[in-house]
Amino acid sequence: MMPYKKKPQDIQREYYSRTASSYDDMHLHHDDENYIALKYISSLIDFLDISTILDVGCGTGRGIKWLLEKHSIKVIGIEPVQALLEQAIHKNNIPKDSIILGSGELLPFEDNSFDAVCELSVLHHVPKPNVIVSEMMRVAKKAIFLSDSNRFGQGSMPLRIIKVLVYKMNLWNIANLIKTRGKCYMISEGDGLSYSYSVFDSYNKLISWADRIILVPTTKIKTQTKSWVHPLITSGHVLLCAIKD
Repeated sequence: MMPYKKKPQDIQREYYSRTASSYDDMHLHHDDENYIALKYISSLIDFLDISTILDVGCGTGRGIKWLLEKHSIKVIGIEPVQALLEQAIHKNNIPKDSIILGSGELLPFEDNSFDAVCELSVLHHVPKPNVIVSEMMRVAKKAIFLSDSNRFGQGSMPLRIIKVLVYKMNLWNIANLIKTRGKCYMISEGDGLSYSYSVFDSYNKLISWADRIILVPTTKIKTQTKSWVHPLITSGHVLLCAIKD
């Protein structure tokens, strides 16, 4: 009998369940990329007169907590891992009626249910991120915020340029298969199971929905990596703001 092979989603779910009690200490820092992104999102909430926002893959509720402290708006979070939701309720005091157990691939909301929808470092953990982006587009009225990884801004400058060229030649999937030995994902203790992703992978989809897109680098740019191609090859983490006028 062949040994049972765990599915990627089961590996990721087990990781989050196992690390739920220490998740905030492992991942959350007040100067990290997502908190920087939240500061920019906060400014746009006021500018765009946003009164309702959905946090997809809310985890332990850090985004919800931060937004509720800064704004008098309605914030709802959806998260597929029960253990993380329990931490949100019992450790971070997120109201039970503000979080829902569910998946970003099939959001249980009607079209145009929220003024804005956001995600904080969720998309690089799923095999088909644009399925979630499509759902975000469906339920959002004014804005979509992606705060996530940018593979093209990681590694040495020559490597970053090579990544862009390989991607533009439509060879990225083949290169990624070779790199991951056919799995298409990587596993680390610090980040669990993750896929190769860049917010630029979702750019073309979002530009069909939005009237304008704003790109904000959320990692510091070192002098030796300054470039006109910014933030594509200068920042390993980027906030993409898709806005409807």
